[in-house]
Amino acid sequence: MGMALPPIIYEDDALLVFDKPSGLLVASDRWDKRRENLMALVHAKLGHGVANVHRLDADTSGVLLCTKTKAALDFLSGQFQAKTAEMVYHALVAGAAAPDEFTVELALREDEGRPGLMRAVKKGGKPSVTRFRVLERFAGFTWMECRPLTGRTHQLHVHLAASGLPILNDVFYGNATRLLLSGLKRGYKGRRNERPLISRLALHASELTVTHPETRERMTLRAPLPKEFTVALKYLRRFGEA
Repeated sequence: MGMALPPIIYEDDALLVFDKPSGLLVASDRWDKRRENLMALVHAKLGHGVANVHRLDADTSGVLLCTKTKAALDFLSGQFQAKTAEMVYHALVAGAAAPDEFTVELALREDEGRPGLMRAVKKGGKPSVTRFRVLERFAGFTWMECRPLTGRTHQLHVHLAASGLPILNDVFYGNATRLLLSGLKRGYKGRRNERPLISRLALHASELTVTHPETRERMTLRAPLPKEFTVALKYLRRFGEA
């Protein structure tokens, strides 16, 4: 049978936009070809005319844009290459950001010691720029808006980790920090097997703004915050004041 397709945020004759769940690859994995991926599901159910315009990391959830025609794919791919497609991510990070707004410019290249992962380098990497804005501050955590101006692999992970603000539950670039209710609520006795409020990577692609390939109008596609995030933010607002 296979998995069902993720929720569809928007669809017309040219576009098909999914709210991709965390844990699902967009395309086949170069290390493990047997892992389930979104485009294989899409092609099995909707045919090979549907193509993904961009990618999200497997553990990142949110807006994923696909097209139904070659003309739409070419038009939208051009926007990603020209950097006129605007992505907005939300991240819960471990640590406290110093300024309310800051920009990180760090070149990235593949980490020779860890194939498939990236690292920041002074020379020889691909230029990478992200704008960050603090939305809310909590004790030990910060809720942030991230706007990548370039689209490098793992860009937000590396830029945040290099800023001393690793994304919560980032197994490759982060630390062992966990968000537990017992750590927020005074006098709350956590069970021995207490589950974190967020157990997945705390990064979500909330918005994508592009020019529609047929109408030529700017449009913003939005994926709602996952329930885990809204619940965690509720507890942080109630008990986790900075």
